[in-house]
Amino acid sequence: MKKVERINVMMRYINNRAHFTISEIMQEFQISRSTAIRDIREIESMGVPLVAEVGRDGGYAVMKNAVLPSVRFTDNELKALFIAFMATRNLQLPYLKSRQSLAEKLLGLISEAQQDDLVLLNKILLFEGTNPHNPELLELSDLPHPMLEKLIQLILTDRYMTLSINDVDYPIYLMHLYREKNIWWVEGFDISEEKKRLIAVDHLTEVNVFHTKKRLSRNSMLKKMAEHHVKDNIVMKLGPKAIAQYKKYHPFNVALTYTDPYQTTAIAKIYVTMEKRDQLEEIASWLLFLGEDVELVEVPREVYTALEERLYRLQKRKKSQ
Repeated sequence: MKKVERINVMMRYINNRAHFTISEIMQEFQISRSTAIRDIREIESMGVPLVAEVGRDGGYAVMKNAVLPSVRFTDNELKALFIAFMATRNLQLPYLKSRQSLAEKLLGLISEAQQDDLVLLNKILLFEGTNPHNPELLELSDLPHPMLEKLIQLILTDRYMTLSINDVDYPIYLMHLYREKNIWWVEGFDISEEKKRLIAVDHLTEVNVFHTKKRLSRNSMLKKMAEHHVKDNIVMKLGPKAIAQYKKYHPFNVALTYTDPYQTTAIAKIYVTMEKRDQLEEIASWLLFLGEDVELVEVPREVYTALEERLYRLQKRKKSQ
């Protein structure tokens, strides 16, 4: 029996008895005395309320009127969970204000020794976007747009919705909700115009369920979206250096496919609307960011023009310095 499985079975064994001894644990689980003691200490560290009884017939007992926690964490699991809280503290995530009460409830489930470890980690570890002088400070820029939480609540019940920007309504079937460059985006299929649409959550003024009598099923909607799918117009081959840059940052809609078992070469594809100047300039900057370890396979002329203009501006700026 593996250790994790043995610990879980042992906790159920302990919970069903008013009193137990080390010898009983050794016999029941066929383990040595030192292993039994270590397991009992680990169970105690998870917050199980055990009381040691001294004497010839002494052993352990579960504290009376104490309720065992329904969720039990190991020391490493607690640290992983707490550090994840810390790392995402200032990333404009939804329900950020609930984090404090959640942390307090978590701390209430663990031992004082575990609490001390987490308090120490909170003082020492700093992450990007955290104020080093006041890590607990939440600035207005750290909080997401208030419409984000309302949008998430709606998604859990229905993906057909009407997104409003001032007096303009967009009936959509929501495909994804994602965050890119500190902005939350809704990617959806516009039901009226039958095309994909991207809308910044910050621009939304209202979100409601889209009521319609002729609502398509999910499979029918996916089929319709597939019919209107646009073919990627930029295809490139990436070497290991470019893949490393890709992992640092890439636009959300870039599809990457590795072409060798060691993942040192890959094909990247993306669709860019040539009529949108901001998209052209963004993709040109990203291609330069990838570096020289890129081979352009299929690229529209407009992208080459944007690349040339970007390089010209960079050279002009360099000469002026």
